[in-house]
Amino acid sequence: MEKISELKEKLSLLKSKLDFEGKKAEIIRLQEKAASPGFWDNPQEAQKISRELAGLINEQEKITAFEQRLSLLAEIASSAEAADLLEDLKKETVELERVMTKLELGTYLSGPYDKNAAILSIHSGQGGTEAMDWASMLARMYLRYAEKKGWKVDVVDQIPGEEAGIKSITMAIDGPYAYGYLKGERGTHRLVRQSPFNADKLRQTSFALVEVLPEIEETEEIHIPESELEWEFFRASSHGGQNVQKVSTAVRLRHLPTGIVVTSQSERYQERNREIALNLLRAKLWQIEEEKKAKEVKDLKGEFKLAGWGNQIRSYVLHPYKMVKDLRTNYEESDPFAVLDGELDGFIETELRQLAL
Repeated sequence: MEKISELKEKLSLLKSKLDFEGKKAEIIRLQEKAASPGFWDNPQEAQKISRELAGLINEQEKITAFEQRLSLLAEIASSAEAADLLEDLKKETVELERVMTKLELGTYLSGPYDKNAAILSIHSGQGGTEAMDWASMLARMYLRYAEKKGWKVDVVDQIPGEEAGIKSITMAIDGPYAYGYLKGERGTHRLVRQSPFNADKLRQTSFALVEVLPEIEETEEIHIPESELEWEFFRASSHGGQNVQKVSTAVRLRHLPTGIVVTSQSERYQERNREIALNLLRAKLWQIEEEKKAKEVKDLKGEFKLAGWGNQIRSYVLHPYKMVKDLRTNYEESDPFAVLDGELDGFIETELRQLAL
């Protein structure tokens, strides 16, 4: 009964932090918008609103289901039959404690851009084919993670390796709180294994850099004058099939004041690639501003760390033993193949909790 009481208190606090009642009103507003005439006239905006609505409904349903289970548990625990059902009551209490831990993750995603889509880039490090193969393994890992979350992924740009793997890849990952969940993945990822590209199967260490930025729409605070932009259009060399190859739909965008260059060639239509390129540029300019602020003021948790090569965050060891270990939280898993298949929840949730401390 003490644990049930604790869970009730946690539930009340959770609903307050997540603005449970306020989001009910937001769901009604979005539902009315989705039902209005002409809603699908702008497919991109309509899809964005639909995904936001689905995410809010999913969050509310999970909290409501938990509340109902907790209410039923409390009712049975205080009944005359409680003594006969003690073991079942204990199991259900433990299970609800586990569910509450999951639900509380939502309270850690309160950053200004945490609910946004994410732009995730992977760059192979030194080591030639080995490093490029490692970059492709990481790309697959994040694709599988996004798939398990039900998120939409667009490969915006990709440079293949000469023999195997990829030199770099940029993905736009769209889903509820995609940036909030993935932001802790930025940094250097290290792989240790027997080389499949060496006849002697020597142990090889490879590195890849992961960068994660929020997708940011144009606002008054983040406005880029057209005079600062230089556009170049060319034929895509990757996705899209014959239609893309015949028409210059791919976009390369240069920001003249900073020299930043971004590329988008995933879509069949030039206008959509222009939109994606602008999103990428806004994200990179936002990152520059965040880095400037971090240099001026130290974060309460210590120095701000860039997603640079020196900031190794995780080691994936396939030989001589098997383990994946996060060097920031010390969280580890003994099945690296499951992790590389997208089982990242343990690492991401532990990092979110640590960031909230």
